[in-house]
Amino acid sequence: MSVVPLTLTGMTTLEPRDIGVAETPAGLAGPADPAAPATSAAQIPATDAGAGEGVLGRAHRALSIGIVSVVLLIAFEATAVGTAMPVAARELGGVSLYAFAFSGYFTTSLFGMVLAGQWSDRAGPLGSLTAGIGAFAAGLLLSGTAGVMWLFILGRAVQGLGGGLVIVALYVVVGRAYPERLRPSIMAAFAASWVIPSVVGPLASGAVTEHLGWRWVFVGIPVLVLLPLAFALPQIRRRASGPAGGAVASPFDRRRIRLALGISLGAGLLQYGAQDLRWLSVVPAVAGVALLIPAVLGLLPRGTYLAARGLPSVVLLRGIAAGSFIAAESFVPLMLVTERGLSPTLAGFSLAAGGGTWALGSFVQSRARVEPYRDRLMMLGMVLTAAAIAAAPSVLIDGVPVWTVAVAWAFGCFGMGLVISSTSVLLLHLSAPEEAGTNSAALQISDGLSNVLLLAAGGAAFAALGGGTVTHAATNASGGHPAAFAAVFLPMAGVALVGAWVTTRLRADSC
Repeated sequence: MSVVPLTLTGMTTLEPRDIGVAETPAGLAGPADPAAPATSAAQIPATDAGAGEGVLGRAHRALSIGIVSVVLLIAFEATAVGTAMPVAARELGGVSLYAFAFSGYFTTSLFGMVLAGQWSDRAGPLGSLTAGIGAFAAGLLLSGTAGVMWLFILGRAVQGLGGGLVIVALYVVVGRAYPERLRPSIMAAFAASWVIPSVVGPLASGAVTEHLGWRWVFVGIPVLVLLPLAFALPQIRRRASGPAGGAVASPFDRRRIRLALGISLGAGLLQYGAQDLRWLSVVPAVAGVALLIPAVLGLLPRGTYLAARGLPSVVLLRGIAAGSFIAAESFVPLMLVTERGLSPTLAGFSLAAGGGTWALGSFVQSRARVEPYRDRLMMLGMVLTAAAIAAAPSVLIDGVPVWTVAVAWAFGCFGMGLVISSTSVLLLHLSAPEEAGTNSAALQISDGLSNVLLLAAGGAAFAALGGGTVTHAATNASGGHPAAFAAVFLPMAGVALVGAWVTTRLRADSC
């Protein structure tokens, strides 16, 4: 999901950012007792085939190469989209709808996440992963061939549905197909697979956008996914198919599916109402809220939005961290292109170092020696994220060098690497094996819903202050609308600071 949006995002949206790397946290209470016997396929015994080998040993080589290659290509897509998006929006006459191009992805991914959790727990992750890759590719083709902005957004929505199906399925694949001793290694490989795309992706996307056109950024990826899938799918079928523990597949929980539809439709209506800026738009906004509230309460752990200790706060922190960062990051290339006159290539490259520092943050939090300080590391990560978001709009002042954004974002991505990976690790630790799909879906719902809501808020503020009329700085003698961008970044920095407080609520005990 990238985040660069997830996380299979936009990571967007699948990002390494969505899958953590760490040892089992000490001192955390939860249902997953490491001493308990294995009760499902999501909990593979230590005496697995190829014991003593690594993720590239004979027993796991084909699967590892396949799924890491899928993540690598998705990473290229996610970093490329952020670079091409300002040009696409301008050519399609849709700058005022810019936020929809990102939030449309996250809106439909919410439904995909719930569906994938149900699907994976009941029948294994293979079907969800295959369908998700297909939808993801179809959405890219639809956006790449769109002639108007709303069709482009529709393609992003189809892509988001696929992203939601894939991201949860991959969590379940890791839980079922790899013994616990290998999970940190395969997750580290996911994180590392983002480093090269973060550097090369913006350059390649910018060059393609400038010389061939932005459409090729979207239509060029789908065919490349076929080869890694040929490696991965047979192995997933052999190692991770069927319901958890070999039990008879149970029917889908229709109530959760209805709630998932409600959360997606509600988020879309709220986003539309926030962007329209007319009194009449209050109607869809209120309808969206009415759909969202019961859906969120039914799909997320009890006490999530009260920051209850333990799993609810882990899920809440994921949403706060991802939402504030993605909502801000989505506007960085547009700000640099329209306010400082950078080319799409240079604007995208300003975010390139973030891939490396994100992976570094994920690596740092995975070390056993820092485990006693995990809470403090996560608090530091949220403070760094808030500082980076607050520093980004400083480039709206002409005297501030544009490379300030690149430096700030590198520090912010390091903080996100500390936080996002840790939330994934804590969630898996606090989840019983048979609940891994459902709880992973809850984590991703918090991530995606927060992206939608904060993008809606940021997009509304941006549009209200004239952001929808910005043009390229080289042709805009008035200097653009800096207040519109500041109205996006500064509130998001405040949201990230709230996340720093939530890190004090992650332990299930009261100490």
